[in-house]
Amino acid sequence: MSELVVGDVAPDFELEGDGGNRVSLSALKGKPVVVYFYPKDDTPGCTKEAIAFTEQSDAFAKLGVTIIGLSPDTAAKHDKFIAKHNLAIRLGADTEKKVAEAYGVWVEKSMYGKKYMGVERTTFLVGADGKIAEVWRKVKVPGHADAVLEAARAL
Repeated sequence: MSELVVGDVAPDFELEGDGGNRVSLSALKGKPVVVYFYPKDDTPGCTKEAIAFTEQSDAFAKLGVTIIGLSPDTAAKHDKFIAKHNLAIRLGADTEKKVAEAYGVWVEKSMYGKKYMGVERTTFLVGADGKIAEVWRKVKVPGHADAVLEAARAL
């Protein structure tokens, strides 16, 4: 899959989500959406990112923006993650990594010289028209939710 860029139509998805719900991009058609991919529930960086989006969730809601976090974890793990950290965002279980592949974020990574496949922390801001308005790749968590909120305000 080639890398998605600003102006591309965001690939649709429908996944099992937290709380026994489904998460779907098409269900939010006509509304802006933050779709952020993260490697794993309850790891330090992923937890900080989810908490940062939760802290800004009211500001996003006032703009009519829904936040959806996607990882390869199961919906049951998402439920525990949400409960443990009192998260106020929706999470989707991309257990087959098909959505991560469609968005070009299922990539080869390397740690201590060992290569493996994993999710590259990436955020997509999808406009109400269903097109990608902004992309953040290889996200560094500090300040990221604020940057996404500023971009959402500019929509």
